[in-house]
Amino acid sequence: MNDFLTSAAAREFTVADFDFQLPPELIAQHPANERSASRLLDGTGDRPVDRVFRELPDLLADGDLLVFNDTQVVKARLFGQKATGGQLEMLIERVLLPHEATDRSGHEVVAHLRVSKKPLPGGVLHLAGGLGGGGFDAVYLGRWPDEQGQLFRFRLQAPADETPYELMARHGHVPLPPYIEHTDDADDERRYQTVFARVPGAVAAPTAALHFDDTLLAALDARGVQRASVTLHVGAGTFAPMKVERIADHVMHHERYAIPPETVQAIADCRTRGGRVVAVGTTTVRTLESWARSGETSGDTNIFITPGFEFRVVDRMVTNFHLPQSTLMMLVSAFAGFEHIRALYAHAIAQRYRFFSYGDAMLLQRA
Repeated sequence: MNDFLTSAAAREFTVADFDFQLPPELIAQHPANERSASRLLDGTGDRPVDRVFRELPDLLADGDLLVFNDTQVVKARLFGQKATGGQLEMLIERVLLPHEATDRSGHEVVAHLRVSKKPLPGGVLHLAGGLGGGGFDAVYLGRWPDEQGQLFRFRLQAPADETPYELMARHGHVPLPPYIEHTDDADDERRYQTVFARVPGAVAAPTAALHFDDTLLAALDARGVQRASVTLHVGAGTFAPMKVERIADHVMHHERYAIPPETVQAIADCRTRGGRVVAVGTTTVRTLESWARSGETSGDTNIFITPGFEFRVVDRMVTNFHLPQSTLMMLVSAFAGFEHIRALYAHAIAQRYRFFSYGDAMLLQRA
């Protein structure tokens, strides 16, 4: 660990330390025409180097291990009406597992709710089809995870007994981030999803992985770079603004993760041959470092990574550019160094990189 991170560990950071001014026109509203044609800021050295994402294989070595998040974004945004006719918007955060629910139906979900007046327990909301029919109902069960929780628990009721995932696929909308201003369309259904998405459950994409296409994956294979995957279902909390001044007072949201045995073995093999573990995205970093601390290969994590954190698994990281004052800015600052990240962001803004989910990427080295 370098001298800066040693001093950073003893420093009390505030949210304002992670602020920066971003010209609004640099917020990408649409993806690049080709996934791997995005720009890549190589931040692994002392000075930033401007590249194109398809050059990534040249920056890795035979025996390195890329670890991806294979979560699949679900169409979790639903619109509907209360029984009184009031309009509402629901964002399903999680489909509850049987041990988390009050029954074994598999139809209980927890969600964010935007409505003029919150429902009473037992209240029925009409989703997708409105009061005229054609949609389905959601019965309000109470707050989650407890009576003080910020989320709302519902039981979904569909005529054909469709699962929550089937209902979302048929009636829902792509949950685009709040800074993307257009209504979701067919292009978003395709591009706000990785080419290797496999396990449904995320309400936000693991955006660093959006730059990979089949051609680039083949080039990585030819280079001798190994691949493995984890699953972390990205929650809407990734966009939630921090409501405290001291970052030590912040409590992270929970997200569900799983690491298969073959990935555990792949990491061990990578270490044996002297390769580097390269995490694709902050969600992969959070998953691997959660496992390194808990020893658990599945469960919930609310790990909060800030400067001074000791990384145990990840050597390099591919990541997009993140929101000011966000927990993800704190994570990348912990990984590559606070001042180094500030310099890279200043360079990216000066060079007109595209920011956030549909924007460009960086390659970072652990400080």
